[in-house]
Amino acid sequence: MLRIVPNLRAREPRALAAFYRDLFGLDIAMDFGWIATLAAGGTMTPQLSLMSEGGADTDVPDISIEVDDVDKVHAAALASGYEIVHPLTDEAWGVRRFFVRDPEGHLVNVLSHGG
Repeated sequence: MLRIVPNLRAREPRALAAFYRDLFGLDIAMDFGWIATLAAGGTMTPQLSLMSEGGADTDVPDISIEVDDVDKVHAAALASGYEIVHPLTDEAWGVRRFFVRDPEGHLVNVLSHGG
C-alpha cells in the first residue's frame, strides 16, 4: 500500500479546501474544480481507524488530523468562528484534542499526542 486518502463530500471543493489550508497549513496539490486535493510535506504512516464511537461519549469524527500544537490550532479555530463541537480536552488515553465542524458540516478530530 502506498497511501490512504479520505474523501469528504463537498458542494464547493475549492471553498472547503480553504478551511483545511488556512487552519492546518495544507497545500493544494491538485484542483480540477470538482476535486481539490490537499497535501502536507513529510512522510506519514497510512492508518485507518474503525470506530463505534469517538471516545469520551463523542460522535465518530469524519476525519482525525494530528498536529504539532493543538492549542495553536484550537485558538485559530476559535478566532475564525468555527463551531467547536468537543472542547479542548486532555483525554485519558494520552491525547489532547478538540472537535471542530468544517464549513460543509464534517466533524474533524484535531489532536496532539501527550508530551
